[in-house]
Amino acid sequence: MAELLFSFNKDTLTIKPPKKASLVLRLMLSAFAMVCGIYICSICLKQMNLQNKNRFLFFDDFERPCSDTIIDRSQIPFLHYPKPKTFNRSECSGNPVRLFAIVSMQRSGSGWFETLLNSHVNVSSNGEIFGPKSRRNNVSSIIQTLDTVYNLDWFTSSSKNECSAAIGFKWMLNQGLMQYPKEIAEYFSDRGVNVIFLLRRNMLRRLVSMLANAFDKDAKLLNGVHVSHVHSPEEASLLSKYKPNINITSLKSDLRGMESTSMKALNYFNTTRHMIIYYEDLIRDPSQKMMQVEDFLKLPRMNLTSQQVKIHKGALSEHIENWDEVNKTLSGTAYEKFLQADY
Repeated sequence: MAELLFSFNKDTLTIKPPKKASLVLRLMLSAFAMVCGIYICSICLKQMNLQNKNRFLFFDDFERPCSDTIIDRSQIPFLHYPKPKTFNRSECSGNPVRLFAIVSMQRSGSGWFETLLNSHVNVSSNGEIFGPKSRRNNVSSIIQTLDTVYNLDWFTSSSKNECSAAIGFKWMLNQGLMQYPKEIAEYFSDRGVNVIFLLRRNMLRRLVSMLANAFDKDAKLLNGVHVSHVHSPEEASLLSKYKPNINITSLKSDLRGMESTSMKALNYFNTTRHMIIYYEDLIRDPSQKMMQVEDFLKLPRMNLTSQQVKIHKGALSEHIENWDEVNKTLSGTAYEKFLQADY
């Protein structure tokens, strides 16, 4: 009996140490869990404070309405909420505005294209704002002009002010655009400007239009007034009577230079969100092409119209004084295709 008790007491003595070790281990685990919990909570609080700070800056800078949550997030960089200095957008202040630039060359149909675009009730395209050299003396003056336009503080007859859904202008390649391509491309990308290239494939027709327009600046064939665009078949017929005499010595190099300028522009701004429209395609199916433009700018589709009338219609042989020389010069070259185009 004594042996059993001794054995029992011995057993109990051997069991007690693990109980003490278990208690210490539990205390250590509890302390470790408490420290981890405090650390995790501090991290969460820091993240919450950072999120609140970012959210405050986001809405303070842009004041985007809650309805933006249903917009495709990929489009957010292209949505803007201008705060004009010259007027109050009132009930339209929560409506996003998209920025665009029509990049083109003179006598490429940009005037006609812009009147079509401006016939949309939600679009304001402000013409050739960089015509005056004072607005493109340097990068700073260009940026300042762009900021004024895109903040809705630029007023023309085309301005629809507070409820514009898309705001932009025409920019000719020879109006400072090619002098500062890097800076302008960065501005377009940073501001989310949508670029619409409007170019011409047939540079020979463009050359004819340029020479005829230059002649009319002095001749003023239409009632003693120079016009670049007409609004009736009679006016178009009168202006088309002049047939320029083309310099065949420099003709091929002139055409090559025009094409090179177009390609450089496309390369300079290929990192921007852009679309390319060719005048020839626009002439053949204006409704289809303008629907593509509306979709590009995320605008509701409308029936777009223009009162402008094309001046030089029909075969080129009817519009060039020294046609036989031109035909001979370009036949068998890469520009032979320009001779037969008729639209």
